Amino acid sequence: MIELSNIEKRFGDAVILKDITLRIPEGNVTALVGPSGGGKSTLLRCINLLEIPTSGTIRIGEAEQSFKPGQKTGWQAIQKIRRQTGMVFQNFQLFPHQTAIENVMEGLVTVLRWPTDRARQHAMELLTKVGMAHKADAWPSTLSGGQQQRVAIARALAPSPRVLLCDEPTSALDPELAAEVVDVLARLANEGTTMVMATHDLRLASKIANDVVFLEAGSVVETGSARSIFGAPTQERTKRFISTLNAGHSYDI
Repeated sequence: MIELSNIEKRFGDAVILKDITLRIPEGNVTALVGPSGGGKSTLLRCINLLEIPTSGTIRIGEAEQSFKPGQKTGWQAIQKIRRQTGMVFQNFQLFPHQTAIENVMEGLVTVLRWPTDRARQHAMELLTKVGMAHKADAWPSTLSGGQQQRVAIARALAPSPRVLLCDEPTSALDPELAAEVVDVLARLANEGTTMVMATHDLRLASKIANDVVFLEAGSVVETGSARSIFGAPTQERTKRFISTLNAGHSYDI
């Protein structure tokens, strides 16, 4: 279970997130949707403390941390939360000087101190899971965007995180390559992987999300099941947003 209680994030005088309270069950996929600048990515980065909330409380499993304005959060407290999460970034962020399998192994060897042979075996299992075993020894520069993102997903899964966080995982890809990534994430969802993703891609959200959170101007406008939010939203602002994104497209909701 992931619980966010009264999360606020400020940058100077600008309030980016306002009193966000959410409960995300384990085994569920939750999509954060909304217009650009609505706070989706910031909220995602607050969950694993890449951004430190100004105030509020985060709980992931047994790890819990509260925040107050002007109060510094210690590195050990940050790591306790961060170790529960895996992060998939919009632009892959693979290490260019390492092969695909070395990218997946890196955190296991340097952070978790796994023996190299054990880390390599686990990394190959994950590359197989995302359909990239045949590119294990390839350099990132030789891979397509979709292939790089699949390696990035394997890397995020390597330490067996409690939750996989995906920040616009398909937005840097053309539709064909994005479909590869959607299929991988869908398989992970079917296996019961807990995910929270910020996305503009309704195909991705409608295919794999159980729940949807619509954010605008740093506030939660509406939450509900994917079917209810995409099919019959109750808030007028949500209706306008969904109708705009749906224009000219058909989604399997």
